[in-house]
Amino acid sequence: MSDIKHKISKIASEHILSKGFSLSEEDALNLLETPADSKLGDLALPCFKLSKVLRNRPDAIASELVSLFENVDGLEKVEAVGGYLNFFFGSAKYISDLKALLNDDYSAIAEKGKGKTLVLDFSSPNIAKRFHLGHLGTTVIGNAVRNIYKFCGYKTVAINYLGDWGTQNGKQIVAYKKWSSREQLEREGIKELERIYVMFGKEAEKDPSLNAEARAAFHELESGNEEYLEIWKLFKDISLREYTQTYKRLGIEFDVWDGESFYTDKMPAIVQELRDKELLKIDDGASIVDLSEYKMPPALILKSDGSTLYPTRDIAAAKYRYDTYKFDKCAYVTSAGQSLHFAQWFKVTEMMGKDWAKDLVHIPYGTMSFGGEKLASRTGNIILLNDVFDEAVAKARAIIEEKNVANENKDEISEAVGIGAVLFSALSNSRIKDTNFTWEGTLSFEGNAGPYVQYTYARAASVLRRGEYNGEFGSYTPVSEEAELIRKLSEFGDTVERAANDYEPSHISRYALSVCTLFNQFYHNCRILGSGGETEQFRLALTSATRNILGKCLDLLGIRRTEEI
Repeated sequence: MSDIKHKISKIASEHILSKGFSLSEEDALNLLETPADSKLGDLALPCFKLSKVLRNRPDAIASELVSLFENVDGLEKVEAVGGYLNFFFGSAKYISDLKALLNDDYSAIAEKGKGKTLVLDFSSPNIAKRFHLGHLGTTVIGNAVRNIYKFCGYKTVAINYLGDWGTQNGKQIVAYKKWSSREQLEREGIKELERIYVMFGKEAEKDPSLNAEARAAFHELESGNEEYLEIWKLFKDISLREYTQTYKRLGIEFDVWDGESFYTDKMPAIVQELRDKELLKIDDGASIVDLSEYKMPPALILKSDGSTLYPTRDIAAAKYRYDTYKFDKCAYVTSAGQSLHFAQWFKVTEMMGKDWAKDLVHIPYGTMSFGGEKLASRTGNIILLNDVFDEAVAKARAIIEEKNVANENKDEISEAVGIGAVLFSALSNSRIKDTNFTWEGTLSFEGNAGPYVQYTYARAASVLRRGEYNGEFGSYTPVSEEAELIRKLSEFGDTVERAANDYEPSHISRYALSVCTLFNQFYHNCRILGSGGETEQFRLALTSATRNILGKCLDLLGIRRTEEI
């Protein structure tokens, strides 16, 4: 569809320029929209914004523009309705669009990121804690954004910036020395690390001096205390064994696993640079950067005991990443609750005169709750992610059994559908919205859920396995259900670009659902197999295009394709 959009925007731009007013082709392109009801056209140009430029009524502008599009290839009819200019495609346009879809060529999209690099920091769990449902957002949103940018031609560097350096590590060391042992740790693994961390929180409420012990322990760790470093390495090794299994289940891989500790030797240079540029101030013993001019609290760089804080490590990490990868964008997928933190240290890098500060991006997302209760590992109120996956897989298996699906790969299908349902649930709404996870609708094969997309993909695959497609459908004239589906499929490229621009995977998930709805209407209303001749060949071609697009949507979202359900 992009070809005809560019024709329309070019004609509109040239006409307005001829009137002595300015409207770029890109601006005209951005004005185009797809009507919700196909009876109003395949494309529409709202003329309301143009009325300010041309100093005329929107309806008068629309009427004036109609004649400009009378001989544009692919357009069957153009109507001015109110303040809108509505464009209707002809059969030849639908046929050419379908052939373009079958070519499966998205090289034009890949050109947009050619030679560019996106460094993406996501997932990044704190060591010594198992994955819980609260980790789901950063992990699956980050992976989807990475997939989308790869599709757009970017070189991507996926970084798992482990939370392995901070006061929490001091708490874990104190808790381990007081209430655990190496034998218990080797026997229970990460469960034991969680137990003593929760215990520390409860005991610290009774005895606040434990917090001072934890700060002192972390200071010792930063100072190179060999005993503490050995304990810390043990915690990290146990954690990584656990995380690797979860990522394998999700099908997610990282290019780099450098945690906060990796930047320990790189932080002194950052602190010194801040001093040299006279940006550091002492406030109650702590070293800060004053951000009051920008209406933000100060950025804490060093504690009064000289220990580093998150901004120090993040600035050091960003500088290292720029020096190493020369990124065009460096993005961070974290909860919206950290927005101030990122705004602060982004501003500090700008104040330091770093040109790449403008290329730092925070991708925030809303909180995840379960049954209306917020998740917190400190209090032990967590829903383990693998438990959620196991439950989802079991429920998917039960539904598949209930449908009496005769398939020898039921375990594999149940795993794909169950985990896919959880991932799709996390990616189906705008990322900034808070989410209350429930099972209702998550595993629906008919509603707005992941299994519905996987099932529709499998349905299309099944039709193609049973059909005999030879690629010959001549000058077939599509009926309404077919035209609607082609129009929607042709929006895939634009949808991917919008998802990349907005760092918003939900554009893909919502688009996939709309494709499923239209394909299932087509499937039920238009006989495919047995319709014969050009009709059958055209419908098999349309089914193939649908399967390809839905498959790409699932790939971009990080959800496994299901050839059979």
